[in-house]
Amino acid sequence: MAFHSKYVCQQCGYESTGWMGKCPECGTWNSLVETIISTGKGQWVKGKRGSNTPASKTVKLSEIKQTTTKRISTKISELDRVLGGGLVPGQAVLIAGEPGIGKSTLLTQLAASLSTGDKTSSTVLYVCGEESATQVKVRADRLGVKKSGIELLEDTDVDSVINTIDNFQEKSLQAVIVDSVQTMTTSDLSGMAGSVGQVRECAFRLLKEAKSLDIPLFLVGHVTKEGTVAGPAVLTHIVDTVLWFEGDKTLTTRVLRAVKNRFGPTDEVGVFEMEDRGLRPVDDVERVFLEKDQKHVSGSVATSVMQGTRPILVEIQALIVPTKMSFPRRVAQGIDSRRLELLLAVLTRRCGLPLYDSDVFVNVAGGLKVTEPATDLAICLAIASAYFDKPISAKIIAVGEIGLLGEIREVVAQAKRVKEASRLGFTTAITSKDFDYVGETIKKLLK
Repeated sequence: MAFHSKYVCQQCGYESTGWMGKCPECGTWNSLVETIISTGKGQWVKGKRGSNTPASKTVKLSEIKQTTTKRISTKISELDRVLGGGLVPGQAVLIAGEPGIGKSTLLTQLAASLSTGDKTSSTVLYVCGEESATQVKVRADRLGVKKSGIELLEDTDVDSVINTIDNFQEKSLQAVIVDSVQTMTTSDLSGMAGSVGQVRECAFRLLKEAKSLDIPLFLVGHVTKEGTVAGPAVLTHIVDTVLWFEGDKTLTTRVLRAVKNRFGPTDEVGVFEMEDRGLRPVDDVERVFLEKDQKHVSGSVATSVMQGTRPILVEIQALIVPTKMSFPRRVAQGIDSRRLELLLAVLTRRCGLPLYDSDVFVNVAGGLKVTEPATDLAICLAIASAYFDKPISAKIIAVGEIGLLGEIREVVAQAKRVKEASRLGFTTAITSKDFDYVGETIKKLLK
């Protein structure tokens, strides 16, 4: 059976020998992608069945024996948490994040933890697509990684990489790290590295090789200016796990978030601190997001957010500044700006706070991004505290969602959040069980 490449429209399936900006069949722009086409016996034709294609055998669901998934610990506690307890043999993991956030640092530490000092017993293959082996060596020296079980490969030909992986079978290859998938190419396609066809085909071949040998595969992915994974959407579909590395590069805190995970939960996060010797897993997360010696200042309220199965306590800070501008500013750091606008409307209409002539600044201390509505009550109390310039006790934690009527609504795992806060020394919890409306809460605490 022979193979050749053609440009195929992703909308209607039209085939062309050359790239065109617009598909002549359906008229869609930029939909032609270079794809490998097979010719010969057994070729699938639209509307027909190949005469030499055998029928596949089915298996009854009731006859499949349930087995326990074997996990491989990465020896990095926060990474194991995000993965759902460790790596699964043959698992394909895509790690994406902004440049300089620490992806290569984390993978270098991962290679060190999975490999051993004995070269023949446990080996990790690190494919250097963006950097030279010397540059990786400089980073490894900075991190204190000196194990001989890590082997570097300077190559961007995916077929050559696969042949190299095959030669490692007798050396007990523990994992393959490709940094990055956008640099990989195959000579079967004429497109340049990073094109849709090249990324899709190279990722598929690497994943097929990893699955056949039951070797964990890590792919580093670029991000676009919109903050999404670069390349075709099929890249995130074919891998088993997609991890997103985020954080403010001016701060030391880094958060690893699971966006997709076939072998574990998708709402778990891992917290790291960037140090001189690399990324350090943070076990006592409250130390990062809460100030122990918190001063008695207005505009600060503690709350609890659920990150997977773990409640994390964070500090909401607010600042109110009078302004003479026609349109006062609303600045939100760590929360959705549209959510802040909604809460300000509730405070103005339902609680009688005249915020239309003031600039409002709200920040989540520590650089964590909060998306769930359980922080609504804490945001409202922090804004009210800043407006009246009256501090709220540092022993109070506020958890609750605010509706448009000003009512306080119960949130998911509310009892678990309050219990964790009590363990950390918070004596009073403000929730929907204590107050019905946010205006009532403000009057009780601040007036």
